[in-house]
Amino acid sequence: MDAQGRGRADDIDPADQWVLNPDTGEYELRLAPSAAQSSVPGQRGSGSRGTTGTGGAARARKTAPARRSGAAAPGGEAPSPRRRTGVPAEAAAGRRGRRPVQKKAKGKKVLVWTGASLAFVLVGASGAAYLYYEHLNSNITSVSDDGAGTGGFSKDRAINILLVGTDKRTGKGNEGYGDSGSSGHADTTLVLHVSKDRTNATVLSIPRDLITDIPDCPTTQEDGSEKVIPGKQRTRFNNSLGQEDRTPSCTMRTITELTGLKMDHFMVADFNAVKTLTSAVGGVDVCLAKDIKDPDSKLDLPKGEHTIEGEEALAFVRTRHSVGFGGDLSRIELQQQFLGSMMRKLKSNDTLTSPSKMIKLAEAGTKALTVDSQISTIKKLADLGAELGKFDTKNLTFATVPVVDNPAEKVKATVVLKEPQAQQLFAMVREDVSLSDVKQQKKKEKAAEAARLKGTKAPASEVRVRILNGGAVTGSAQETLSWLQVQEGVTKSENAGNAEQPLAKTTLEYAPDQAAQARRLAGIMGLSGAAMKPGESVTNSQGVPAMTLTLGKDFERAGVPLTTPEKVPDDVQKATADKVECAK
Repeated sequence: MDAQGRGRADDIDPADQWVLNPDTGEYELRLAPSAAQSSVPGQRGSGSRGTTGTGGAARARKTAPARRSGAAAPGGEAPSPRRRTGVPAEAAAGRRGRRPVQKKAKGKKVLVWTGASLAFVLVGASGAAYLYYEHLNSNITSVSDDGAGTGGFSKDRAINILLVGTDKRTGKGNEGYGDSGSSGHADTTLVLHVSKDRTNATVLSIPRDLITDIPDCPTTQEDGSEKVIPGKQRTRFNNSLGQEDRTPSCTMRTITELTGLKMDHFMVADFNAVKTLTSAVGGVDVCLAKDIKDPDSKLDLPKGEHTIEGEEALAFVRTRHSVGFGGDLSRIELQQQFLGSMMRKLKSNDTLTSPSKMIKLAEAGTKALTVDSQISTIKKLADLGAELGKFDTKNLTFATVPVVDNPAEKVKATVVLKEPQAQQLFAMVREDVSLSDVKQQKKKEKAAEAARLKGTKAPASEVRVRILNGGAVTGSAQETLSWLQVQEGVTKSENAGNAEQPLAKTTLEYAPDQAAQARRLAGIMGLSGAAMKPGESVTNSQGVPAMTLTLGKDFERAGVPLTTPEKVPDDVQKATADKVECAK
């Protein structure tokens, strides 16, 4: 059902069926007694019908968004506690009452993206709420990640999510924008990285006109068979989706090839998603430093602050000729402002305390987004949303991948990575280094890592180490061995072959009595204290105790330091989500 629909009795807005009971201070699901109606808000044409009367109301009270005594009302101050009539004050005071709900600090208990809102909407799983749960599940569209992802996020590690806005022109709500029938591209691509400790997050914007390589993409077909879509060298990034039947899993593989980041999940939104989601939250606040009248996107706004939704919101994120230099990079900055504002709106009390907005958001979100099959249920989306909602917006940083005009073109139309800045930025995100001012690790952990590098260093000739290849390019172990022996004087070193398990990061494991050797080798290799792993020594081919150096996927080549940058390169464009900046 369209969340904006009005008309017949069975076209009632789902949110309008939740009514505040003045005696209990709670929201209840009220169904019209004159006719049997679906107990699923917004569901039509279903064979399931809800019951009316006190039984249905009792079930509804268990499932409605809870409003306890002392909780703030949607538009005013906290109401005074209520008690049932006829109960003496002394008796009421002696009974176990509801625990007062303390007002949460803004940004602490939050809703991020659509999945998190569902955790609040679906409180309980009986009666009407169970049917509504099933109704929302049926809204979700999912496709396979074809093995391109990690298999799903985990609460004990960082989370990486691919967010794609496609310019696909087919489907309801997408008509009338450009080429009709277009299969679309990866028009807007964002990589959301949420830190392991959930204190901060980074959003990387990938320019659609970036020249890159698209790898071969194994893709599941409708009949269950697998087809490998051939890769393409030196092509626009936006061709990784839609073109030649490529699915979001191919965009995931392209991102991994480009950045070294393995994606946990993906979410794809089309034109219609922008319209419905912004309307569901009551509009998004934006600011313009100048008047914009763009006939292409149909955006017509004077300078200043505005609250936009629906078609106007879509025009805002699509406009590019009227901002900055008139290209995709300028549009990216505009979209980052929009997304930051959307995040603030989702986290605001105005949204969190409104059952109407919560239900509309659940309806719109489940219909508007296409997700990978690992998060194809409301529960999984809610679990993911709970993790994504833990960071504060002031620690959410938007950054655009550093690029320069393609030097191979006379007429500039595409861009290429700006090096080494792009690789430095990718390394920071891979290593979970925050782009905001929030501290990544506890002081105690940082002090312990720094201490590993301090102290005496053994002569290079006394360093005894086994070298394993744990995910680096083939031949890296032998290359490193030759470099250490010939150029650095680490003659007591040997190539021990491949590690049993690949590692994302290079490590050096050593016994306590080998600390002086470890410090010397760390200095030669450019290892950080985090890469040094106090443990046990192993026996080398000569039967003598030795350290173990395992070259991870972060290893580039012998002689290149492996220390992760701690500062964002100066020319990386970035902004935080807690501030409103007027687009120029």
